[in-house]
Amino acid sequence: MLRKIFVILSVVSVVYFLISLPSVQKKFLYPFPYRSEIEIYSSKWHVDKFLTIAVMKVESNFQESANSHSGAVGLMQIMPDTANWIAIQLNESLFNLQNPDTNIRYGTWYLAELQDEFKGNEVLALAAYNAGRGNVHDWIEKNHWDYNFSDPDKIPYAETRDYVKKVLHCREKYAKLYSTNDFMATPIALHELRFARLKYLSL
Repeated sequence: MLRKIFVILSVVSVVYFLISLPSVQKKFLYPFPYRSEIEIYSSKWHVDKFLTIAVMKVESNFQESANSHSGAVGLMQIMPDTANWIAIQLNESLFNLQNPDTNIRYGTWYLAELQDEFKGNEVLALAAYNAGRGNVHDWIEKNHWDYNFSDPDKIPYAETRDYVKKVLHCREKYAKLYSTNDFMATPIALHELRFARLKYLSL
């Protein structure tokens, strides 16, 4: 019995050691597909590239053909109505959300737009990405939050609460694994960005 326990503990220790290796985590737990597109559009829209990849991982786990029960499409799980609105802002008429480049471009633009709308507050922006802008504005009003709000545990929707926590956790993991001198997220005052926006359109 003691021998069996020792063998089990040894195996567990080896597995734990292996999954703690950065190279193993990069390959199996936190891969970085579509890196070129993410770098390009995150730089263009001034979004933390680690936030973009974290949203993509949580939304679709990098499945191009992902479709949710609510109708969200593609890598960054964009609703068709939201995509139509984004296309208007970008002066485009046609789009294909199953196309990885388009999906990443639209999703990254929308993240930037939400961060601008919520004065650079990532918790509120991520909540809006998941639950909709209108719901988040309602929560702000009802709960007397300001733009310094930072506690995901106070988000009233369990799904959105868990979503925000997962994205922030993944962003932290990606930043730790992939931050180098030539691949760093550059902090900027996102609330100073000004995008064309239909201010009263609730998505």
